[in-house]
Amino acid sequence: MCGIAGIFHAETPKPVDPLRVERMCEALVHRGPDGAGVWTELGIGLGHRRLSVIDLEGSPQPMHSTDGRAVIAFNGEIYNFRELRDELVREGAKFRTQGDTEVILAAWQRWGPDCLARLDGMFAFAIYDLDKRQLFLARDRLGVKPLFLSQLSDGGLIFASELKGLLAHPLMRKRLNPQALDAYMAWGYVPDSHSILEGVTKLRAGHFLLLEQGRALQPQRRWWDISFAERSKGKEADLSAELVHLLREAVQSRMVSDVPLGAFLSGGVDSSSVVALMSEASPDPVRTCSIGFDVAELDETSYAKRIAHQFGTAHEARTVSQDEFGEIGALASMFDEPFADASALPTWRVCQLAREKVTVALSGDGADEAFAGYRRQVFHHNEERLRSLLPAGLRGTLFGSLGRVWPKADWAPRPLRAKTTLLSLAETGEAGYARALSVTPPEIRNSLYSAELRRKLDGFRPEDELNQIMRDAPAQSGLDRAQYADLTFWLPGDILTKVDRTSMAVSLEAREPLLDHRLAEFAARLPDSMRVRGATGKYLLKKCMERYLPQDVLYRPKQGFVTPIAEWMRGPLASEVQSIAAASTLVQSGLMSGRSVAALAEAHISGRRDHSRTLWQILMLEKSLSRIGVGG
Repeated sequence: MCGIAGIFHAETPKPVDPLRVERMCEALVHRGPDGAGVWTELGIGLGHRRLSVIDLEGSPQPMHSTDGRAVIAFNGEIYNFRELRDELVREGAKFRTQGDTEVILAAWQRWGPDCLARLDGMFAFAIYDLDKRQLFLARDRLGVKPLFLSQLSDGGLIFASELKGLLAHPLMRKRLNPQALDAYMAWGYVPDSHSILEGVTKLRAGHFLLLEQGRALQPQRRWWDISFAERSKGKEADLSAELVHLLREAVQSRMVSDVPLGAFLSGGVDSSSVVALMSEASPDPVRTCSIGFDVAELDETSYAKRIAHQFGTAHEARTVSQDEFGEIGALASMFDEPFADASALPTWRVCQLAREKVTVALSGDGADEAFAGYRRQVFHHNEERLRSLLPAGLRGTLFGSLGRVWPKADWAPRPLRAKTTLLSLAETGEAGYARALSVTPPEIRNSLYSAELRRKLDGFRPEDELNQIMRDAPAQSGLDRAQYADLTFWLPGDILTKVDRTSMAVSLEAREPLLDHRLAEFAARLPDSMRVRGATGKYLLKKCMERYLPQDVLYRPKQGFVTPIAEWMRGPLASEVQSIAAASTLVQSGLMSGRSVAALAEAHISGRRDHSRTLWQILMLEKSLSRIGVGG
């Protein structure tokens, strides 16, 4: 796991200053504290910061191929590198190292862009081919590892693992992207289709760029996609056995490491499943860690301790105070772009705890997206069945009218929030799911924006992008489309961004076995009834893990990491939110209406409404823009 950066001049090759590449890499030192390297040639420069995990002494980067004709800077891990290496050796390849980096180089030289389909892993890398004068940039299937890009005024293309790497270049401009701001306010993160700065793009998950000197920059090309278009036809027992086999392979392949390895253990289904299978494969006790909270209803450590005891793990637990609001400045620095998933705080804390004992930790992320474990997916599945029974016109009139007059019950669990359900049923399935996924609906966003920002948006709606993704999804059912949107839109933008930045901030490599692409492809072929059964999501996953895990771990309500932002906004952060309304980057630069922000804050602080998530978004946006140094 590492950080990479580079500069490429395509149309007019120019000398690259190695000091500029070095400064970009220095901004990423947290991603790779164990080593650094820079290589430049006319028109190209590659830089690398290394976190040593495999072949600790033998794989410095940027790395040249054995014939010296290609150079790579690589962030990630290739789990099947030994099998690929054996195949390439049989075809005549020579190797000097024992790691996975040189295998990628040899695979590129043997198969070109087609090498990507052979790589099992998480990665973002840059390969420069000196013979072809080509730069090959690629990102893994599901977007575990990030890559930011920007074209500069001198014609150069710069790229880096994080936005802060780009910001270290002196020609990097800082102009706010209004559409990205609106998308952030809709979703709580900036999706991979946008960047908070104009002129910055992200290499999308499952995409690559192939650029050649002397030619104009080319668009990204997709090399992998998840498909829900086919269905498995086996019996439940056979599918369950196949799933266990795939889970074992995914976990075991991610246990290869030359440094101490462990796992996050929350006590939920996903992390407990990973730990169970790690324990099955390891002759030594698995190192596990968990974070507990000093509020009983939010604390899951008792379940984590039970699983740790059952599998005899070397368990570390720590209780953190819910009064963690003082760390929001550190979060803004960690993420660069505004990021409002409040679970980033406890995720960062568990990464800090893990790093005290290990350098690599396996997580349970990805199962909810792949196997339909989110409540919103279960609700959507059942709502779609109801939509199919009533004509769209009748639904819009009946449910829309009821939803508009129904009182809003922010305090109630979602099944009891009839207003939300009624408004969702009045819309198409895509629009209803966008409403379920969004943090701040368009009517509230527009009330906060200044007239100038609304003019700049010119009718842009972030929801339209999600609707289009769902309509175009290779899918058979509404549940398929919701999961496709979660895997391709929500997962890389929110969940994987959160895990990457919080783990890399403490130089910890996080691996996600439940996002093994073969596992995800298997899950996408399951019939709806094998994913959602009644009110239960992840049906087959839970069923096949019954041989390993207790019933109350498998079937208790999903909780997840929770932070008390509603209480914070009425307590220690109330004055800070009020100050944003009075004098802040957002108000002074003409992005938001101070009066509207003040009214939203007052309604929340008084207890009349719960606007905590929107206020948290505003606060994190203010912190992020102030840190980057960009206004309207």
